[in-house]
Amino acid sequence: MNPTEARQLIRAGQWTGPTAGLVEGYVQTNLVVLPRDWAFDFLLFCHRNPKPCPVLEVTETGSAVPVRLAPDADLRRDLPRYRLYHQGELVAEVTDVSSDWRSDLVSFLLGCSFTFERALLSAGVPVRHLELSRNVPMYITNMPCVPAGRFAGPLVVSMRPIPDSLVVRAVQVTARYPRVHGAPIHIGDPRRIGIADLSHPDFGDPVPMRENETPVFWACGVTTQVALSRAKPAFAITHAPGHMFITDVRDEQVADS
Repeated sequence: MNPTEARQLIRAGQWTGPTAGLVEGYVQTNLVVLPRDWAFDFLLFCHRNPKPCPVLEVTETGSAVPVRLAPDADLRRDLPRYRLYHQGELVAEVTDVSSDWRSDLVSFLLGCSFTFERALLSAGVPVRHLELSRNVPMYITNMPCVPAGRFAGPLVVSMRPIPDSLVVRAVQVTARYPRVHGAPIHIGDPRRIGIADLSHPDFGDPVPMRENETPVFWACGVTTQVALSRAKPAFAITHAPGHMFITDVRDEQVADS
């Protein structure tokens, strides 16, 4: 499939699962939608925390069209699953937010690490959640983000088990993609970043660690959802973790040379 075909499949309700590996070679993004009077604080939070929150596009107020990343897309219908928040509380997960859309909403599209997984595979680095057709495991850490306005909270990370002999290669490959989280933020003992048990992720699905493998952790855009739940805007929309927006932009277009 190409991105347009994938979005059409999603829009028709024929794909409602995670998007890792769904369309190889294209940038995927997180989605955060907020009322305009919250937009500056959120943009400042992203600016101060670029590792978990790399902004790729901000829409015009009220628009559901990401004109730079996919001009034929509709952000109200083209993600497999959305989360709705009222006063910072998660109230529903749905597959279409058209009826919830408002004229004062601003959409933020943030880079996602699913983007660099094709490069990992091409370099011979296995990606366990793809092997098992699962969502990537994500964890809330004890590492604080830099506060901005009404937004603050801990860093969230995604984890991939990497064979010990390929850890350096995984770092080298992903470092080329700073606009989709880039190099890992931690390698090794999860307890050092406040993760007590890898078998119980806060978001996504657990994946097994095998002999002679090291857990490697990348900054994750779900950081914004934790910050949002603490800031408590009256209304917000996000993607469901792992259920990303697929853009028309090739992954190599966001890679450093």
